[in-house]
Amino acid sequence: MTTTLCIFEDGQYANLLPLAALRPVWDLRCGILTLGQKIELTWPGAKVRLACRSYLAALVQEEHPDRPVNPPATGSCLFVNGRVLANAALARHIIPEGADTVFVHNHSIVAVRASEHTLRGLGTDADGLPDFTSLSGLPRVEVPCTLIRYPWDLVNANGAQITGDAALIATTTPHLEGVKLYDGAHLVNPTAITVGRGSIIKPGAVLDAEKGPIVIGANVRIFPNAVIEGPAFIGGGSLIKIGAKIYENTSIGPMCKVGGEVEGSILHGFANKQHDGFLGHAYLCPWVNLGADTNNSDLKNNYGTVRVTINGAEVDSGSLFAGLIMGDHAKSAINSMFNTGTVVGVGSNVFGSGFPPKYIPAFSWGGAEGLAPYAIDKCIEVARKVMLRRNQTLTATAEALLRHVFTLTQSERQG
Repeated sequence: MTTTLCIFEDGQYANLLPLAALRPVWDLRCGILTLGQKIELTWPGAKVRLACRSYLAALVQEEHPDRPVNPPATGSCLFVNGRVLANAALARHIIPEGADTVFVHNHSIVAVRASEHTLRGLGTDADGLPDFTSLSGLPRVEVPCTLIRYPWDLVNANGAQITGDAALIATTTPHLEGVKLYDGAHLVNPTAITVGRGSIIKPGAVLDAEKGPIVIGANVRIFPNAVIEGPAFIGGGSLIKIGAKIYENTSIGPMCKVGGEVEGSILHGFANKQHDGFLGHAYLCPWVNLGADTNNSDLKNNYGTVRVTINGAEVDSGSLFAGLIMGDHAKSAINSMFNTGTVVGVGSNVFGSGFPPKYIPAFSWGGAEGLAPYAIDKCIEVARKVMLRRNQTLTATAEALLRHVFTLTQSERQG
């Protein structure tokens, strides 16, 4: 019997803002794949349903037309939390067949195996997400796993996830077939390097996979004298500029342009960091653009753990390294500087001398000398122009979502 698998968000999505402002948590990248892609590969062959916040549903359905989004709970189903780093070990603990059970980790629900009878009482919460309180009478089983709680969890797990994902997709990724490898390009430990068709590696480039795999997608251009140290991932269609230094534990999603120095960071996709400047232990969402010589600090001078403002509260990350967290369509001007653990909301435009505040609300305009609201119509106008440069269209659904998030974040700008 075919398993029905429902990948769901829970209320903890708020701790993953602004990364999750315009997407469900299971669409966040960690390693090569998104969290949702890992879940689907962990339970292959299942019929997949998607459960997300109500205001995201229209865009999620547009982006996943073959998947039911927020469907009524019918039939037996295995619900899996979209924040879990799924793998084969988890699948051994959570099998689709068996008695109705709630699987938990540190009091958070990881998965629910439920029959059609049990699901008849399942409701939704204020965000339109599955409300499992009606299942409180079911047996609860503790399972070992990793649940992503905060943005830095994605960054800190990234290197190990690149290595795991590389092994997971090894059978479907070409090694060096259809690649233009120029004389003078150097591949260190080439058996751990896979490059997609149509990619070009120019003279002087060094791909060093001695400490971990390097996976490069199709139609990627590695410019002369660029250096990539594994574990690392470069998504399809991306450009790695002349002299770029891509250090270990870095994921660069599709259609990015990257130069300068990048370490231990995630660029979700369709992001630009073309010029010199340091980016470390950071997560950049799509359509972010960092101006020339933008730098972020990822280590405090006193070597203490970095505190980050999340969901209106300051949270100790517990990590010595925590860099920039930047939401979709945010921009920085040339020579911008960001302190450790800075959070920049969706659609913001940061400029000026000095360090801006460590928390910049969505749709803000300014920097160290002050912030003003950034008009949503102007933001959308720029977004439309930027996306057309990559042959992408800002759909009516995506525009409506941006306007909705502008309204949701209004109180931050007024505060």
